[in-house]
Amino acid sequence: MEELKAIMEKFAASGWDLISVPARQWLDGKADKDALISAVRQADEECGSCGCELDPLYKRALELI
Repeated sequence: MEELKAIMEKFAASGWDLISVPARQWLDGKADKDALISAVRQADEECGSCGCELDPLYKRALELI
């Protein structure tokens, strides 16, 4: 659970609304699990191979959710 929390904190701090908003909601205990999964999947599709530090975190977050 700590690993997922750390990933969500990175997502929340990313400034990319697609993942920062649902990640912040998750951290606040107000997350819709399906919406979170959908957002992470979309982020992975759009940016999952750009080379940034978040790339490997999308797939790992999906494993942990």
